[in-house]
Amino acid sequence: MTSEAGASDQETGPTITAALADGPLRGKRIEAQIVQGRPPSTVDVQADDESTCRYCLAEWTQSGPSAKYTFLYRL
Repeated sequence: MTSEAGASDQETGPTITAALADGPLRGKRIEAQIVQGRPPSTVDVQADDESTCRYCLAEWTQSGPSAKYTFLYRL
């Protein structure tokens, strides 16, 4: 789930697979909306305990259909 969760399928644009590298959701992969042709700098992901975890891009220069994200903090 991303911060844009809840938008209908018709409202969503292209996505990228966000690979969560560490933190509470280590190993999880989610779909995130592309922002201005790039992966979003941060993604907010709901954990199993219903808390929200914020992840950020591990590197600014990434290419391909996925991007690696590292854990920042719980919201």
